[in-house]
Amino acid sequence: MATARSGGALGANYNEKLIWIKHDELRRVNAKWIRGFIDMHQIDSHHPDQDPNIKALFRAIDAGFNVILSLKWDCTKLNFPASGSSELDAELSILDRLLPLVLGKVDILVIGNEPFIEAKSDQRNDHLNEFYETMAWAVIEFRQKHNYAMTTRLYMGALNRLDLPFKRTPAIERFLHFIAVTPELEGVDLHPHMMTFDGHRSMLEYCLARIRPEQTFLATEFTMVWHWKEHMNNMVSSKFCTKYGFSPSTKNHEIISAAMQSPWPLEQWKEYLSNEPWYMQYRNFITDAMRLYRSTGRLAVATYSFCPMRMRKLPLKDDDTPWMLNGVYAPSTVRLRDDGSRWENFPWAEEFRRAQVEE
Repeated sequence: MATARSGGALGANYNEKLIWIKHDELRRVNAKWIRGFIDMHQIDSHHPDQDPNIKALFRAIDAGFNVILSLKWDCTKLNFPASGSSELDAELSILDRLLPLVLGKVDILVIGNEPFIEAKSDQRNDHLNEFYETMAWAVIEFRQKHNYAMTTRLYMGALNRLDLPFKRTPAIERFLHFIAVTPELEGVDLHPHMMTFDGHRSMLEYCLARIRPEQTFLATEFTMVWHWKEHMNNMVSSKFCTKYGFSPSTKNHEIISAAMQSPWPLEQWKEYLSNEPWYMQYRNFITDAMRLYRSTGRLAVATYSFCPMRMRKLPLKDDDTPWMLNGVYAPSTVRLRDDGSRWENFPWAEEFRRAQVEE
């Protein structure tokens, strides 16, 4: 198994859309790591090897890419099953069918995707902790029994918005404590979507202080998307509107909707973004974030978005989250190349390459 370099690797995040992995896109920006998640309630529990996302994952492994796979349990409409219940047995049986396929093949397995988001509000307590601890022990025991400890490392997570004091609940404390006292776990997975760099720093300090000093962290999603969202009701620069014939009162969410409705040439998309101070303020975001994460000496791998909102429904409303702004490749706002491939996005593709060099 290839391991992350001591400085912390930077890879590509595909979330649940592993079917969107394109090896040529990865190689164009020197990406060596891939991350995605499997929804344990959506996968064919009897034939997980036939799942299109699993097949895409294995094709990437065969092509030489390193892989992080997260296991998602969507309990937003369900209570966590009680210990000893038939519902819990059903969850464990699905896990038992998946683990033989992925252990020994993926480099890192993450127990959980965003557990505190993917749970009912009244279940974000000991019920959540007991469920994820049960899943973790099932994975640990299976890995030990079949001698996969040297080929697949284990993490738990991912945790969100722990820059906010009110998010630092007893259940979060228990989650981190379990990671700290469980030697088979390498560390914690984080999703630092923040408003400021101080937020990124605060979340890291909080989490790393609560796990063992030798444990590391993943940052399998990271953006400034909440900062961008604050500006969706701002009016677009007058210079851009005048040049391209838009009303001077056009707002950012409306201009992005227009680009999705009828994709623009890449240069027009770049021109729009480069005239928006709220966007350009963080044009070096990937470089700066990776420097911060690596400065801890405890980053294992971070992965940045390669597939933001390809299927986004129109229009982009004024209170929607503009995920499509942050992909390494241009999202649905830019025309495809003549050969049908996607253009690199501005400025994230160049940022991604630069962060690889600085690793």
